[in-house]
Amino acid sequence: MNQQTLLTPVVRMEHISKHFPGVLANDQVSLELYPGQVLALLGENGAGKSTLMNMLVGLYRPDSGSIYIRGELADIQSPQDSMALGIGMIHQEFMLVGNMTVAENIILGLRDLPFVPKLDEIKTKITELSQRYNLQVDPDAVIHDLSVGEQQRVEILKLVYRGAEILILDEPTAVLTPGESRDLNKIIKKMLNEGKSAIFITHKMDEVIEFSHKVQVLRRGKTVNICDTKEVTPRDLANMMVGRDILFSLDRCPFNPGGVKLKVEHVTVNNPLGSRPFLDDVSLEIHQGEILGIAGVAGNGQSQLTEVITGLLPCSAGKIYIDNKEMSHATPLQIIRAGVSHIPSDRGAMGTVGDMSVGENLSMKKYRTKEISQGGIIKRSFMRAFADKLIKTFVIKTPDQNTCVKFLSGGNIQKTVLAREIDSCGGLLIAVYPSRGLDVGATEAVRQNLISQRDKGNAILLVSEELEELQMVADKIAVMFEGRIMGIKDVKETNTEELGLLMAGTTTVRRDA
Repeated sequence: MNQQTLLTPVVRMEHISKHFPGVLANDQVSLELYPGQVLALLGENGAGKSTLMNMLVGLYRPDSGSIYIRGELADIQSPQDSMALGIGMIHQEFMLVGNMTVAENIILGLRDLPFVPKLDEIKTKITELSQRYNLQVDPDAVIHDLSVGEQQRVEILKLVYRGAEILILDEPTAVLTPGESRDLNKIIKKMLNEGKSAIFITHKMDEVIEFSHKVQVLRRGKTVNICDTKEVTPRDLANMMVGRDILFSLDRCPFNPGGVKLKVEHVTVNNPLGSRPFLDDVSLEIHQGEILGIAGVAGNGQSQLTEVITGLLPCSAGKIYIDNKEMSHATPLQIIRAGVSHIPSDRGAMGTVGDMSVGENLSMKKYRTKEISQGGIIKRSFMRAFADKLIKTFVIKTPDQNTCVKFLSGGNIQKTVLAREIDSCGGLLIAVYPSRGLDVGATEAVRQNLISQRDKGNAILLVSEELEELQMVADKIAVMFEGRIMGIKDVKETNTEELGLLMAGTTTVRRDA
């Protein structure tokens, strides 16, 4: 980038403000993005990052302020307006239709298509673009058959197919493996070399250092710092985000397991649509006071494992024991009554009810208890006090507990689920990607909470795609590949290389002769 290029930003947002009921999401925020540049946008959950970008892509209208695209004042009233200006966004929650093909998703909503689209020409163009950017996606594949990483590629292809020159990536690596994240970095660099620019929202400090040229930090809706990436460290960025020193280590008691809390014995779950079962003869056990991590690339049976344990999916074969009691075919309610809490992978579809309030979502597992319910009548005063306690303890940023949970940021919705499930844990916690989408301060708190539950004697099954998290939090790590357990390793006796090979289906570590 030369000095002349830097004089004309492709995006300039001036003094942008946006209010929601009870919340000032953005307060006089200004931002500049230049050709060929990656700007990392950092901030805690609820700091206003996604709101700011949603105004740039036409999903919201600013209450005040101006937006300039390539030096021209822009009136962006809809996503179609932003698309016409060459702006495209990959949202934290993918905007894909599961029962449609890749090609159909990529052209969905385009206005300049003929009444009967020429699908052969469209597929040819998609194939050319996928080869050009090394995205490797089959245009005829159905979305629900793709892994999360493959769906991410479809989202990127959708942008480049539509001619986007300004890319907005909202937590693009939150659901990717380390290898897929590196592939995404290569794709972004190739796009930058072609003159494209990107705004990158992430909570991962190492990615900020690796991907971006400049960093802008938001806190409580305001800009608190703008700096060159090469001038800061991950710790500097973390401290800027949360306004305090972040500890990159966790306090934990020595590993001292008790009796077996959960035992999974030769469990198989058949796949009615495929020849390979979701789970293939899986066996494992977790003791009281132990965290067993589950590693693996998304789509290798992790979600089916957690669902069969929590009663959401039936066993085809094998047995499941909780406290030595067989629960192989128990209902979800029976599992809950056995003291099992479940933090699901999909916080929107399975973890919360969007149209219910934060307080109601927090109290959802208390309705059958005498604490909140007596003779079918809800004790509202107790429910309010209970919700306020969890909101304070887990630092859930909400105007009040009566706010509909769907109006919270993604990270604060996740905190709502975490608060309810950790509070209700009666001995066994199933945690699936519990820190996904959380800022560095909240991630630190979640991990410490998991360890605190373990130190209290609870058993925890932790599913994560971040090996760093598993190595930091878990006592043992089981690696899954194609529905099978490839190995269960003591954290102190394994390393990233061995775990990575197991994730790829290799059971032996190659050593140089």
